[in-house]
Amino acid sequence: MPTEIKVPTLGESVTSATVARWLKKSGEAVAADEPLVELETDKVTVEVNSPSAGVLGDISVQEGGEVEVGALLALLNEAGTAKPASSKPDAPATGSKPAANPPAGVNPPPTPSGPVSRPATPPAEVAEAHAPMPSAAKMMEERGLRSGQMDGTGKDGRITKGDVLDFLARPVATPAAAPAPKAPRELEEGEERVKMTRLRRTIGMRLKEAQNNAAMLTTFNEVDMTAAMALRSEYRDAFEKKHGGVRLGFMSFFVKACVAGLKEFPAVNAEIDGDEIVYKHHVHMGIAVGGANGLVVPVVRHADSMSFAEIEKTVSGLGKRARDGGLKLDELTGGTFSITNGGVYGSLMSTPILNPPQSAILGMHKIQDRPMAIGGKVEIRPMMYLALSYDHRIVDGKEAVSFLVRVKESVEDPRRMLLDI
Repeated sequence: MPTEIKVPTLGESVTSATVARWLKKSGEAVAADEPLVELETDKVTVEVNSPSAGVLGDISVQEGGEVEVGALLALLNEAGTAKPASSKPDAPATGSKPAANPPAGVNPPPTPSGPVSRPATPPAEVAEAHAPMPSAAKMMEERGLRSGQMDGTGKDGRITKGDVLDFLARPVATPAAAPAPKAPRELEEGEERVKMTRLRRTIGMRLKEAQNNAAMLTTFNEVDMTAAMALRSEYRDAFEKKHGGVRLGFMSFFVKACVAGLKEFPAVNAEIDGDEIVYKHHVHMGIAVGGANGLVVPVVRHADSMSFAEIEKTVSGLGKRARDGGLKLDELTGGTFSITNGGVYGSLMSTPILNPPQSAILGMHKIQDRPMAIGGKVEIRPMMYLALSYDHRIVDGKEAVSFLVRVKESVEDPRRMLLDI
């Protein structure tokens, strides 16, 4: 008996998916736990594996099809068995006799030789009651009118010539035409059309939702990376050796700096739920990463209780799984604040968009040498612009600016983070 391959549970609030790619074809042998199909959800791509060894049978949903949780994807036959026959009964051959004779004394109904006609006119008595007068009938015939379009005022409800003239004098109500769907434009030479992935559509929808629903503002500052770069350079090798190959990057500095700022300004770590504000007494830090199919924001849970090494190790692992498409759904939910680093792509300055329902996001950018006035003298310093986008419904300008200043101070003097000041 074939085994049904169904859409598995996809995670909290995820009820449907798109069949992105079949990894096996119908009739191919498969091993136990071998991936059969990739499902694309709003957040990640999920592989559905074979529960046992066998032969892939009928595929119920082709690539690009939408499926709900629990829907049938395909059948898995036992190894060495033929494809099961269709459950639909075969159609009787032409000219074959019926399976059973009708009961004695009962004549079978005649087989119609053509389509059965249906009466197109109302019953005689109704037609007679509303039949138009001869002069009205001639006028109606000339103008293509029908009796059912108007009421008769003559004897027995018959339609008179005056009724026809009254009907013709009425203003004709033209129903508003539904807007025609916009036809795709014709492609020019060198162009190709590719359907948006489910993840890309969701990214666009959520970003537009953030712009429409939040009172979003962005405040800027700049941070001198001299001290952080010197500390990293001095202890990089010792750090990597002690922590089993974990490299010391700048992300841990900014995560630690944001944690310190969020503790001081809790509104930046909160969210709006209806007409209430939900304050979080923990920090689940979202780190935006460019994956194979678009931007995703995996979450470093309880970043406020992690060391530099634990943060770097976690961020590195999440980033690798994001690029390989191996993130799990629970690694993408529950963030309370986010950091995005456009500097790795060369961005000098940008205005990041909120990741709903979070109330703020920090944007890091490219480190660039610039002349700075230091102690009355001009010095070349490695500088980075910082941007904080925030929801003004919950975060006041003073809180946003003060939070960003606190991040700047912590990164410029990393000793503050070690001493928790």
